[in-house]
Amino acid sequence: MQIDLTIQKELIFKAKIALKNSYSPYSNFKVGAALLTSNQEIITGTNIENRYFNLTICAERTAIVKAISKGINNFQAIGLASLNKDQNIQYNCYPCGVCREFLHEFTPNILVILETAANQIKTINLTELLPQD
Repeated sequence: MQIDLTIQKELIFKAKIALKNSYSPYSNFKVGAALLTSNQEIITGTNIENRYFNLTICAERTAIVKAISKGINNFQAIGLASLNKDQNIQYNCYPCGVCREFLHEFTPNILVILETAANQIKTINLTELLPQD
């Protein structure tokens, strides 16, 4: 699956906007996600922490839950952006294992879009991030 570079950059841009709404007082690690649906809609999400860590939800799952709640369950790509505790961009922010499985449930071949330290766009297919079935 190929996604136009302009759309990839838009996903990263929208993920950076989304991370501003992060609720992350425990880790101070802000994450934003921008999910591209099969009908070209972009749905964003951010991480929301809880003092009971297992109740924390990642940005990727927030975006997916919002999409599913709207009746959308087929996705093309997800762009990710994050800030570390010093409010510096954290490059190559990959989804955690739980989010990888959550994404795989709906679209096994979704593209994960990241930004490198050289401000380049990097894409990787989710299947490359998961062990073999």
